[in-house]
Order: sequence, then structure tokens, then C-alpha cells
Amino acid sequence: MPQIELHEETVRRLDGLRTDGETYDDVVSELVSIYEAEERSMATGPDESG
Repeated sequence: MPQIELHEETVRRLDGLRTDGETYDDVVSELVSIYEAEERSMATGPDESG
């Protein structure tokens, strides 16, 4: 598995997002999912049905 180096500030920010027992992997996966969902919603544009 590849390894990456993180700045101390990034680690502090990730620590602030972690909840009971969550790993960094869990937090990063959740952030990526949120980013992808936002990207999809932006690609489809605003809902014009209302």
C-alpha cells in the first residue's frame, strides 16, 4: 500500500473530524464520498422542477 506524508496541520484537521474509533482511512473515505457527491450534483445542475 502506498504511503503519504502529511503536514502536521493536516493531521490536526483530520483529528478534529474523527469520532470515536474512526481511523484516518474512514475520515478520508467519507470526505472523498462527500466531494464526489457534490461534484455529481454540480454536473447535473440545479433542480429546475420546482
